[in-house]
Amino acid sequence: MEAIVLAGGLGTRLKSTIGNYPKCMAPVNGIPFLDYLFHYLQSENIERAILSLGYEHQIILDWLMTQQLSFAIDNVIEYEPLGTGGGIQLAMQKVKDDNVIVLNGDTLFQVPLQEQLTFHEKCGAATTLALKEIRQFDRYGAVNIDANNCITSFSEKKYNDVGLINGGIYVINKKAFLAKNLPEKFSFEKDYLEVFVNEKAFYGYKSNAYFIDIGIPEDYEKAKQDFEVLYKSKL
Repeated sequence: MEAIVLAGGLGTRLKSTIGNYPKCMAPVNGIPFLDYLFHYLQSENIERAILSLGYEHQIILDWLMTQQLSFAIDNVIEYEPLGTGGGIQLAMQKVKDDNVIVLNGDTLFQVPLQEQLTFHEKCGAATTLALKEIRQFDRYGAVNIDANNCITSFSEKKYNDVGLINGGIYVINKKAFLAKNLPEKFSFEKDYLEVFVNEKAFYGYKSNAYFIDIGIPEDYEKAKQDFEVLYKSKL
């Protein structure tokens, strides 16, 4: 399996906490968040990872030189921000398989990736999103699916007692994605998922696996507490 890791974000909301570090390098109990993400990829038998880098990418490249990993690493670099979609599109140039797993570098969602990939292939999906059911939330928009797990629409951010959210792990069919001839800079969520959802080619893979997004200070602090338990042997 191949994976693209989106690791080019500015981390604006965490800047007061982590300084000029790229968001994926935010230290969690003394260890970069990206290290925990790599640990997950290794446990899921990923064979090759392509990092889509941008902001302060040299910090990440220098750190990579110190790591010994069970999978091959490649990278692409955005020299100006391309958006989430542009970052994926740039990395697609180095993807060898028909389908690729895409992850956000600031999110850990411990989905069984082989199961998600198998589900994606069985559905014949253009893109499959890993979905997480959460309660009492307003930070995320909701994802709506039908009885066959086909995504029917995306709801704007508002308070929900319970709902499915986009957990930030995708399986994308390379050919179907590139066939849209999207611009160099675009949002994967707004300009791809929301624009083409009516084609009924996007599916949702539901998982109750552990989920954390460190994009805001409150959840960054929560990750520190959670990882003391989840990665006790690592710390």
